[in-house]
Amino acid sequence: MQILVLGSGAGGGFPQWNCHCKNCKGLRQNSINASARTQSSIAISSNGTDWVLINASPDLRQQINQTPQLWPADPEQQRGTSIRSIVLTDSQIDHTTGLLTLREGLPLPVYCTDVVYEDLTGAFPLFTMLKHWHGGLQRHGIDTEYDSAFTPEGADGLRFHPVVLASNAPPYSSYRDNIVPGNNIGLHIEDTRSGKSVFYAPGCVQANPLVESMLDKADCVLFDGTLWLDDEMIQNGFSNRLGTQMGHMPVNGEDGAVALLNRFNIERKVLIHINNTNPVLDEDSSAHQYLEDNHIELAYDGMHITL
Repeated sequence: MQILVLGSGAGGGFPQWNCHCKNCKGLRQNSINASARTQSSIAISSNGTDWVLINASPDLRQQINQTPQLWPADPEQQRGTSIRSIVLTDSQIDHTTGLLTLREGLPLPVYCTDVVYEDLTGAFPLFTMLKHWHGGLQRHGIDTEYDSAFTPEGADGLRFHPVVLASNAPPYSSYRDNIVPGNNIGLHIEDTRSGKSVFYAPGCVQANPLVESMLDKADCVLFDGTLWLDDEMIQNGFSNRLGTQMGHMPVNGEDGAVALLNRFNIERKVLIHINNTNPVLDEDSSAHQYLEDNHIELAYDGMHITL
């Protein structure tokens, strides 16, 4: 199983276009040791040729153009793609807007829960809009029960298990601050040949017993690393909401992501979906060193993991 990190940043990426926080200013002025990041998305393959896109970032065009594995490869065709299907973990703008970029390559199968489909045909009607291009998005349902595993088109040999996560729905969703199962899911993806597995959870505010069992069995975990502190956005003057209210567990602290991941014997622990304000982005910071001391990696655009 191969995993490509196409984008490792949170909504807005890094630097965010309108942000002049310490990190964004430092990156633009080349005064901090940090790398730019596009908005969160990964791709996964069982054979290195056919790829399943997990979430479709607004930066998807850029991400595809800088990822040779996703370029058209058939010399007999004028156009083509190695993206065989798409899986959505939620209906957030930074995980779905890239579907618009794919309009020239439709139809494509898209897997999502009923709740996400409701958002994307109602409040943010991407499915409705894109039906006008070559048959649009071919929707396949995802159940919210872990045992309801599925194999997306192009992922032979891989089994995708949905893992209901505690997080929040987008501001435009009727489920905002009124969460129901299916608003946000993680994915426990097993390679049936090697027995290896990855757990992908870019948005998670707390660990329930199922999440803990995923952390216990996965060989690699890509976990929510959005904010260093719960009140980070308030401290920076960008919001009046805590990170946990937005659906994200802080990285630091006794109830944070590092403390959680350290409870389990995981071969590779990786934080993803990093907000532009998070001090871990500065590779010379004490926060970044804290990750290294705890043997936790920070996802970056172009990261390639083989299990």
